[in-house]
Amino acid sequence: MIARALAAACLLAATAAWGQLSEAELRLVAAVKARSPESLRLVERSVRINSGTMNVAGVREVGKVLRAELDALGFQTRWVEMPPEMKRAGHLVATRRGGQGKRLLLIGHLDTVFELESTVVPWDPSGERVRGQGVSDMKGGNVVLIEALRALHSAGALDNTTVSVIFTGDEERVGNPLEVARAALVELARASDLALAFEASRRARGGGHMASYARRSAAGWALTVTARPGHAGGVFSQASGYGAIYEVARILDEFRRNLVEPNLTFNPGVIAGGTSAGYDFDSATGTAFGKNNVIAREAIVRGDLRYLTPEQGERARSRMREIVAASLPHAKATITFTETYPPQAPTPAGAALLEAYSKASQDAGLGPIEHIDPGLRGAGDVQFVAPYIPGLDGLGAVGAGAHTDFEDLEVASIERGAIRAAILIYRLTR
Repeated sequence: MIARALAAACLLAATAAWGQLSEAELRLVAAVKARSPESLRLVERSVRINSGTMNVAGVREVGKVLRAELDALGFQTRWVEMPPEMKRAGHLVATRRGGQGKRLLLIGHLDTVFELESTVVPWDPSGERVRGQGVSDMKGGNVVLIEALRALHSAGALDNTTVSVIFTGDEERVGNPLEVARAALVELARASDLALAFEASRRARGGGHMASYARRSAAGWALTVTARPGHAGGVFSQASGYGAIYEVARILDEFRRNLVEPNLTFNPGVIAGGTSAGYDFDSATGTAFGKNNVIAREAIVRGDLRYLTPEQGERARSRMREIVAASLPHAKATITFTETYPPQAPTPAGAALLEAYSKASQDAGLGPIEHIDPGLRGAGDVQFVAPYIPGLDGLGAVGAGAHTDFEDLEVASIERGAIRAAILIYRLTR
């Protein structure tokens, strides 16, 4: 009797949870669930191929696996080549054209941080979780994207819709020049209305899930200081001044005291100073030569800069330039800035997209979706489309330990993510 009561309660709970779904949406749920074992095998097939960003052949091989899946779903697929000097694999692009609903851009990436020399086990299943190279960042998310589209295709729900897909081949180490590396992504964004990105989902404190419609930039700054060298006994004098290292210390301390505000960080990651100083970007190595009885002639700092809106970024850069320009006697400092990922500023349209995603999740009985604090999430490809269309990220799989030897995937999150994404895409394209 107790067992029957529990079974009946579970059935009633499931019926109530799915009561908000249409018949077409219920078919999507069923299609995703029917594919769960095969979807995990697709994750495994992808993860077992090493596709560190610089392993061009491996990235292309993962692209071939996903291209075959998209071809079978009626997409027109193509490979976007990069110039040979960039040493990047390129990107997989797939498109369908139609006339109804929103034009969607779906974003994933083929590469991982695990290069060929990595000793991480490619595939290590353990009960409800799997450990492996890039298993949650983001090969699991790629499969969530594919399985959502497969369910929609099986229901005929992709007919007459405009859906574009891009799997970039260098998300973890973006190629240079940036405008070439992301030209295909920007082109697709300009032809779309909304973007959905399938980077890993996050767990909320209460056990639910989170997604992002705002992310901070990934930018950098380079500070170079020159000063009058001389005998250390003359430091602080009118004739000798303070030297390059004291000038760097002044600048960094004024940054700390005058620039701090919410969502803005400006971390000095490496510093070198002395009679001579240098920094090699490719090896991330600083060098310095000097003696303790000589006033430092040169100093350099390389730092990270993150901001939530273009306005905040410009305000920070302007103030940093002012501080740098107010040099100590006999010292001269210059600062330059770079931006790898633009900020994805919070907007009402982004908030509305999260609300629609959360509604789809709740209607499917999978709980609400919360917004991730932008300060707690790194950069991603969705930020390149932010100047053109609203975007939502975090629709992928759930895992832990990304970019480490212990990166893993919560297996059940593939099915959950595909159900949420399929329903959301269905609703946006009606």
